[in-house]
Amino acid sequence: MAAPKGPTSRRIHMGKVLTKMREDLNLRREDVAAALGFSPEKLWRVEKGKTSLPNPKDLTNLLAHYGQEDLEVVDNLLIIHRESLQEGWWIPYTPHLTKGMREYVGMESDALSISAWQPSLVFGLLQTEEYTRELLQSAKAVDETTTEFIDANVELRMSRKALITRDEPRDLWVIMSEDALRSTIGGWEVMTAQYEEIMRLAALDHVTVQILPAASTGYRASQNFALLDMGDPLGKIVQADQPGGQASITDKKPDVGKYSRRFEALRAAALAPNETPSFIEEVQRDLKRKSDTS
Repeated sequence: MAAPKGPTSRRIHMGKVLTKMREDLNLRREDVAAALGFSPEKLWRVEKGKTSLPNPKDLTNLLAHYGQEDLEVVDNLLIIHRESLQEGWWIPYTPHLTKGMREYVGMESDALSISAWQPSLVFGLLQTEEYTRELLQSAKAVDETTTEFIDANVELRMSRKALITRDEPRDLWVIMSEDALRSTIGGWEVMTAQYEEIMRLAALDHVTVQILPAASTGYRASQNFALLDMGDPLGKIVQADQPGGQASITDKKPDVGKYSRRFEALRAAALAPNETPSFIEEVQRDLKRKSDTS
């Protein structure tokens, strides 16, 4: 039984294992919870990986109820349980994150690879600090956020970039629409630095960036999404933004399959990765001309 790496994926892994044990015995969640003195809501949250059982004795009682007598399995699950109670590095930022993003950041930190589509803005892990700040600042009055909120989210996003810049980085494949590059955030200087950052990161062996031109007649999705490969035993999950700033996350095979097909169609429609630098340079020249004449 391979153990996942971070506390978020450990909780989800634990939940999947416990759910399978219960379902293999044809037991109802309500009956198990009643037998062990849990609320059905508590057991549901554990099975969904949203929380851990706070006491290891609760876990051993649950495993005993399921008739699990394999000491190796029990010991391994107790280790995963203990490590699932650890706090992720992003926990201090959670008051400034929407509910879905709290879970996503934890899963992103544990992912083996990330594949993403972004139609309207530069993808988050490719953003410069100035771009991120200007983007959040432009929405401050509309979304009624605070300076503290902006500072925390800028710091968090820059910390998340370490996933692709540190030792043993994650593989990242991003497809962005031309609109994402041409949407001016913060002015000429901010965008120039942002273009250079995209090209710098795209030159890394583990980072691939493709651009889908506006003139392309190929497939394009209106909704941004990210596919995270969590490795065994969790497999792939998909995150997609929803109206109101919420983020949905699912590992349901039909949804993962649907978004995987979308990503492959976008990849086929976009320019080849080796065309990205010249395309960005062209966009940069166009923006410079507009800046000079304004």
